Amino acid sequence: MRRLSWFNTVSLTLGFAFLYIPMIILVIYSFNAGKLVTVWTGFSTKWYGELFQNEAFLNAAWVTLKVAVISSTFATVLGTMAAYVMVRGGRFYGRTLFSGMIYAPLVMPEVITGLSLLLLFIAIGLDRGTLTIVLAHTTFSMCYVSVVVSSRLVTFDRSLEEAALDLGCTPFDAFKSVTLPIIAPAVISGWLLAFTLSLDDLVIASFTSGPSSTTLPIKIFSAVRLGVSPEINALSSIMIGIVAFGVITTSLMSKRAITRRQAEENKAVQ
Repeated sequence: MRRLSWFNTVSLTLGFAFLYIPMIILVIYSFNAGKLVTVWTGFSTKWYGELFQNEAFLNAAWVTLKVAVISSTFATVLGTMAAYVMVRGGRFYGRTLFSGMIYAPLVMPEVITGLSLLLLFIAIGLDRGTLTIVLAHTTFSMCYVSVVVSSRLVTFDRSLEEAALDLGCTPFDAFKSVTLPIIAPAVISGWLLAFTLSLDDLVIASFTSGPSSTTLPIKIFSAVRLGVSPEINALSSIMIGIVAFGVITTSLMSKRAITRRQAEENKAVQ
């Protein structure tokens, strides 16, 4: 095993410190008893209680969660279909244009995407609200799902599908029974990526949201412009805790699955 050099150690330490020290400070000051977020006056959890009584934040959190679940589901379905066409469709007329349209949102500035969607909704007379945010988030997150699923389909062993077809399966049954279960980790990863992008989006949502459909990032940004309150620290700490719990849980599940797979392989060898 190679040991880390002093340069790598210092670089990693500074990098992790730059990333996580602000988060640690934020979590610490979320338990501050005073209203000033930079002056420690004592330990208290009252701001968490105040947060759960704040209807504006709760409504924004509900809208954000609802939009994220719906848009990521639609994006996963459409992105998987697009990836399947790109990988399995072969050469067809308009393939270059189709692939360019799929990957364009990856490099398109969010301001341009949000403004163009806003003009589209105005042109067709669609009032801005939860529906427009869902459509916008589905549009820009679908390409990320397509990239993730395409990378898995490229390395997929097509002989498994051919075996299913030889045994009497229809192409749809072969996809449902063979292909989809194998690429399921990539599909789930794409859904989680789209879900995370939707939760975190501010720019596109600010163009496509209406007065009754404020998302949590927009609410936090609006509140911060008037000054950082302890409630925002408490909300951010809860979000950090949820993300940390999800990452740790996923890592433990992956490690357990790898250990179980290795144990099964060793037992098969014996």
